[in-house]
Amino acid sequence: MAASSKRVFLTPMSRERKAAKGEASSSKSGVETSLHTLILFMVSVLSCAAAPPNPQAAQQAKDPRTKVESPEPNAHRPFKRLILNDGSYEAISKYEVKGKLVRYFSSERHEWEEVPYSLVDWEATEKYTEESASERQVRRTQSAESDARDLAEEEAKSPWVTPRLRLPENGGVFLLDRFEGKPELNQLRQNGANVSKNTGGNILRGAINPIASTKQTIELSGLNARMQSHVADPTIYVALDSGGDPSAAYTPETAKDHFRIVRCEEKKDKRVVGVINIALYGKVSQNAAYIETNVEPLVGNWVKIRPAKPLTPGEYALVELLGKQGINTAVWDFGVNPSAPSNTNVRREDPIPDSQVPVLQKREKRESP
Repeated sequence: MAASSKRVFLTPMSRERKAAKGEASSSKSGVETSLHTLILFMVSVLSCAAAPPNPQAAQQAKDPRTKVESPEPNAHRPFKRLILNDGSYEAISKYEVKGKLVRYFSSERHEWEEVPYSLVDWEATEKYTEESASERQVRRTQSAESDARDLAEEEAKSPWVTPRLRLPENGGVFLLDRFEGKPELNQLRQNGANVSKNTGGNILRGAINPIASTKQTIELSGLNARMQSHVADPTIYVALDSGGDPSAAYTPETAKDHFRIVRCEEKKDKRVVGVINIALYGKVSQNAAYIETNVEPLVGNWVKIRPAKPLTPGEYALVELLGKQGINTAVWDFGVNPSAPSNTNVRREDPIPDSQVPVLQKREKRESP
């Protein structure tokens, strides 16, 4: 048997009731939505009114310079000062332009700040930067020149003869020797007539007495000088010192006419440096075994003297020629003897600083007993 379908028919009265019920439901929903929106608006207004004031925001509104987060890097001129239109300035270490703002790191407060671009006097800032750079360059140049002058003055007083050996500041006469492969500076003392004390760095000049005799001999006691050179081509350094004597007032450039190396002649227990002849009318001449000598200026008042050829073993003296007065009777004597023992009171090279890290040696393994 087929199932019968049941149909429901709405009467006119039923349709009216259902429509009225739907309108009531829709009206209720709209009212609830409006009420909810009003409540949210009132809560928002009350929250804003109850919030405490922000002093930082108020300060930023008054002061155009405000603290900001670190900006993105941007290449600009290396300004160290931003000069504002009112004449004031901000000391900065770096800055960048962001639209209408200039962000900079304050050198005084050590934080990032910003100022409107229009408040910066860029022309004055640029001028100050150029003048500061120019002044710094001038100061650097002056400092470098001052250091160079100081170094030159120090070098002139105490020049280097090897990379680690230099002449003393107080002057004197020194012979550069080499003993056992190492350079040594030996001070030469004056010897001869009227020399009976340690002269240090000063040069003594023995006077010639033209009345005593028409012939005078410069003799040195003993057959050997106290200082012996172990090399055949020693270099002698002399710090010029006129001592107020006009005849010795020459310069390093003209010293080549005033110094000679003489080969001494052995005579009994003495060494003869030379013979001085005095004419009746006062002219003085000298007779000595001069050796060809090279004399050249070094630095300051120092001159360097070397024999033109290697010296054969024997006894020698450095003599000073004084023009019309002939020869200084106070000479600097030395010998050449490669087999001589070490000289005393020598100046040696400064030691090389040991900057190398010591190598750790591996310990040997001990066997257990």
